Amino acid sequence: MTTVFEQVHSRRRRQLLGAMGSSLALPLAGLPTLARAADPLQVGGLPVTCNLTLPIACSARGGAFEFSKYSGWPEIKESLMTGRIQAAYMLAPLVMDLADRKIPLKVVSLGHRSGAVIMVRTDSAFKRFADLRGKRIAIPSRFAVDFLFLRKMLARENMSPKDVQILEMAPPDMPAALYANAVDAYCTGEPFGAAAQRAGYARPLSMTRDEWRNYICCVLTVREELIKSNRPLVQDLVNHVQAAGNWLDASPVNRAKAAKIAATRKFFNQDPKVIQFVMDNPADRVTYGDLRMIRAEFDDLMKLSIEAGTLKRPVAFEQYVDESFVKAIKPVSIAL
Repeated sequence: MTTVFEQVHSRRRRQLLGAMGSSLALPLAGLPTLARAADPLQVGGLPVTCNLTLPIACSARGGAFEFSKYSGWPEIKESLMTGRIQAAYMLAPLVMDLADRKIPLKVVSLGHRSGAVIMVRTDSAFKRFADLRGKRIAIPSRFAVDFLFLRKMLARENMSPKDVQILEMAPPDMPAALYANAVDAYCTGEPFGAAAQRAGYARPLSMTRDEWRNYICCVLTVREELIKSNRPLVQDLVNHVQAAGNWLDASPVNRAKAAKIAATRKFFNQDPKVIQFVMDNPADRVTYGDLRMIRAEFDDLMKLSIEAGTLKRPVAFEQYVDESFVKAIKPVSIAL
């Protein structure tokens, strides 16, 4: 970032060069660029593998976008509502709710598919959801699609959330809570299931890859003012997120690179071995290549959210989704 002195010096230099150019026709090709580069677009996200396309897009684009790490959905929600940030990965039902409250936001891309797990202790006797009747189950938030996944699995056993004790808890705290027997199970996105599984004291009772293949959770969301003021930047971001998704699913080598990139302090600041465990066990634990925004899938998500009480009423698809950027995608190269 330039200092005030540098800005004044730069302005004076341009004036001098302009005056000299008309009389001396000096060649300017060898002079340094004087215009100040635009600040990178801050894009909010959580250190979760459902958001993995964001660190890859930021790394591939080289300075146009910057990962802004948050500790929870309430903080991202507040930053988007107030305009502190203009773009973020958000929970899809939360975006629906905000749009219904006239907050000017639009979903412009998916970020992933699948990626949620319900974990129990390795030494527990739990084999199916009926075994969890009366037990304590942690979820990140009642707006989280993880909660809807839990409801789906309970419904298959003719159970409801009233048949278990549901606690809201920050995902990073869940593995330790399970280890200490403070909860009997937890439902969340990765890598917080994999962390406990890799440590040996937890196992998946259920995974979205097996039970809800078209599961969507985190979606790329931008404020409408950014769309109006800088459509090319939003398009560039969508292009790179979608390209990052294709790149991640293209090969195990790319996934290994992604684990190392995301693990750095600049992004997730996590153990790369845990992220790699998510990438490998199994390889489709989280998927990124199919980022189509399908109206019927959002409608289904909205219906489930209304049934869960996290949404008060239906919200029109066009009220919270802008498909124009996905429809206008141009392929870009991910060279990492």
